[in-house]
Amino acid sequence: MERESMEFDVVIVGGGPAGLAAAIRLKQLNAEINVCLIEKGSEIGAHILSGAVMDPQALTELIPDWKEQGAPLDTEVTEDRFVFLTETGGFQVPNALLPDCFINHGNYVISLGQVTRWLGQQAEALGVEIYPGFAGAEVLFDENGAVRGVATGDMGVGKDGQPTDAYQPGMELLGKYTLFAEGCRGHLGKQLEAKFNLRNGADPQTYGIGIKELWEIKPEKHVKGLVMHTAGWPLSSDTYGGSFLYHFGENLVAVGFVVGLGYSNPYLSPFEEFQRYKTHPKIRGFFEGGKRLSYGARAIAAGGLQSLPKLIFPGGALIGDDAGFLNASRIKGSHAAIKSGMMVAESIAEALGAERQLDELTTYPEKFRQSWLYQELHKARNFKPWMSKGTYLGALMVGVDQILFKGKAPWTLRNSADHAKLKLASECEPIQYPKPDGVLTFDRLSSVFLSNTNHEENEPCHLTLKDASVPVQVNLAKYDAPEQRYCPAGVYEIVRNDDGSNPRLQINAQNCVHCKTCDIKDPTQNINWVVPQGGEGPIYTNM
Repeated sequence: MERESMEFDVVIVGGGPAGLAAAIRLKQLNAEINVCLIEKGSEIGAHILSGAVMDPQALTELIPDWKEQGAPLDTEVTEDRFVFLTETGGFQVPNALLPDCFINHGNYVISLGQVTRWLGQQAEALGVEIYPGFAGAEVLFDENGAVRGVATGDMGVGKDGQPTDAYQPGMELLGKYTLFAEGCRGHLGKQLEAKFNLRNGADPQTYGIGIKELWEIKPEKHVKGLVMHTAGWPLSSDTYGGSFLYHFGENLVAVGFVVGLGYSNPYLSPFEEFQRYKTHPKIRGFFEGGKRLSYGARAIAAGGLQSLPKLIFPGGALIGDDAGFLNASRIKGSHAAIKSGMMVAESIAEALGAERQLDELTTYPEKFRQSWLYQELHKARNFKPWMSKGTYLGALMVGVDQILFKGKAPWTLRNSADHAKLKLASECEPIQYPKPDGVLTFDRLSSVFLSNTNHEENEPCHLTLKDASVPVQVNLAKYDAPEQRYCPAGVYEIVRNDDGSNPRLQINAQNCVHCKTCDIKDPTQNINWVVPQGGEGPIYTNM
């Protein structure tokens, strides 16, 4: 069946903070600009997961009266704590010794999903056409090679790749400019980086995986506005990572664990490290007697300024975390995403006003270069490279970089690709993780249940292998199949016959929470994450 097409001035792929900010700013600048935004989640905010502590600077620029308009920024930060954990204890760093990046005065503890839903309402009120449940599956090009728009995915395709009785072809959404705001490790963004060589001259992007739970705790244990971060145990000193614990709302705590995906031990499980973290004497008291409400996971682009690709190409641009606009030292990206969306919208409005289309938006990177966001990312550029050298050396050198040099050190450290850093299993010690108790610690499958994840059973697997022999012949043989452990949703399993023979990889794609970790960390880059049918995946509520 032939695909239908619709034409717009601007097509935006992704309904997160970046995409929605771009849509809102376009309509603010010129209400006549025709804007279409598609979102692969079942609703705006369904796939949004973040810590999150939000710096309201960019939001204030976008919607100055956001308080009066009812933006769900209700819990202002009241206290910062940074604690180094040992196996049995730990010590809090005096706030006077912390770099500015760990001070959150004037910021808000939020549910980014709620904020995103509110931004969606603002965009629709301005006339933006928003279509949730539609995944951008294919980039469309014109005869000159410029991006002309995207096609949404076909619906009703069976496991065998053939149309079922429910088949509906995707739709072509054509624009004078197309923006890609898919979030970290965007499926189409990755293709565009390759086609247009956008990473030439840029460092490889580096990532973390963030695993999060939302808890309702006892009122007497709730410290509304408390922002607490930890480093150290349970991770070894050579592995970058740490926790966040944010008190907000009515007795709610957002707790999570971030592990840098440049870790070297293939036996490490970020999910199990997170569960173990909650048992620490300084942590478990918050949760005893409480109830776990939600679970989710998402990769985080952490490479910073030196890992940003070229942002533009004929017919479009990358924005938000699709490009890598996140300040890893502050553990914040939503303000950067909003600012990037605003800047590109201003460039598009100028271009459309001059009756241009399908060319490069050269003023967008220029605006970025002149913005406070560039200054912020430049100040933070050495954080992740230093921390990748180990917890204690990294913390010391970040202190030197941020406190002594104020982020203006006369050097810029380089990033290297995470997937290339795994050591062979034979060179590493297996890690023995305790069994979950079902009260404070949990297994993957019961956790995925709380993410409300769902995928149609009869559809092509969206976790594709470039070479089906690699999982056993390379990953299992050399690294003891690390995909069994780095996936936070139990998607990948090595199964064998009853006698232990014939090992093979089983992909439980229905469990996938769309975190993209497998696409990033697979040591041979053999796993390619592609979009499933629109509307599938997790349905996060207050994450």
